Amino acid sequence: MLERTALVVGATGATGGPIVAALQRQGGWRIYGMSRNPPVQSTPFIHVAADLTDPVSCLQAIQSVDPISHVFYAARAPFREGGVEDVEGNVAMLTAVLDAVGTNASSLSHVHLLEGTKWYGMHLGPYRTPAREDDPRHLPPNFYYNQQELLTARATQAGWSWSASRPSYICAFDPARARNLVTVLGVYAAVCRELNTPLDFPGSEIAYRTLSELTDATCLADAVGFIATQDGCRNQAFNVTNGDSFRWCQVWPMLAERFSMPCGVPRRIKLAKWMADKGPVWDQIVRRHGLQAMPMNELASWDFGDFVFEKEWDLLCDTGRLRRAGFNLNIDTVGMLLSQLRDYQQANFLPK
Repeated sequence: MLERTALVVGATGATGGPIVAALQRQGGWRIYGMSRNPPVQSTPFIHVAADLTDPVSCLQAIQSVDPISHVFYAARAPFREGGVEDVEGNVAMLTAVLDAVGTNASSLSHVHLLEGTKWYGMHLGPYRTPAREDDPRHLPPNFYYNQQELLTARATQAGWSWSASRPSYICAFDPARARNLVTVLGVYAAVCRELNTPLDFPGSEIAYRTLSELTDATCLADAVGFIATQDGCRNQAFNVTNGDSFRWCQVWPMLAERFSMPCGVPRRIKLAKWMADKGPVWDQIVRRHGLQAMPMNELASWDFGDFVFEKEWDLLCDTGRLRRAGFNLNIDTVGMLLSQLRDYQQANFLPK
């Protein structure tokens, strides 16, 4: 018997898709997935079409579904990489969903919000590490602050509970998503090898040696499913990372070995600039290796790569709150990167 009904907002996205899969693994869920456009292939959820920028569209969409017990909000307004994101747009989108679901609020039990480590100002410069969920906020704007305040006020007023998760950079096998560190690494390495150059690190010597962390998409999704259904996790935010840390200087030689090429040195280059004319090189790689015919910039976002590799300060979160709550899945980050690169190679998106 189905015990809960989930609405995953952004179900076709980078985090929404894995959340759907995690709920399905957990069992006992009827799952609705909300997005503007229908999925391109069959999915384990019932699709609900809605434009989050249009409150009327959201209201009409909710009227066609069963009463919702849990909302998983994994949507985000468009943004430029690295900058301050749209506060007004992100708050308006969440408001439209909450207003729509509120028309049948008697069944609503919990709303989970996907946030991120930008909460701590990791995009602005050095911050307190390892970051804890109750650390002081940085000077606004930060749309996560406004969204969580909205969620807290609505929960107090309506009587349901809320929670939030704060992952680091999310990694997954997801060929439709260019904003993915795995494909940035893989395509960059393939192009360097094709041009017979070592695998140089596209950042400074300092960035090469700072502490970093990542979040596996499946680990995040399982954590979200756990957080949203545990009484002890109500009305709190949780850092969700793989649980370990690394330095690029430790990982880079392994990446070079994976692609059978010499490891280079740190160089202050901007991938968005230096890869701008490498499309023909990538096309040549695709033809010679018989890869999936996918344009380079649809597979790897160089702006995102620059955002990652420019950091000259530690990126590290404390995950003790999540562990104490009872979620203890840990992921070997280096193993995750190598495994996901292999997945892309086996699926013929990257050369071996």
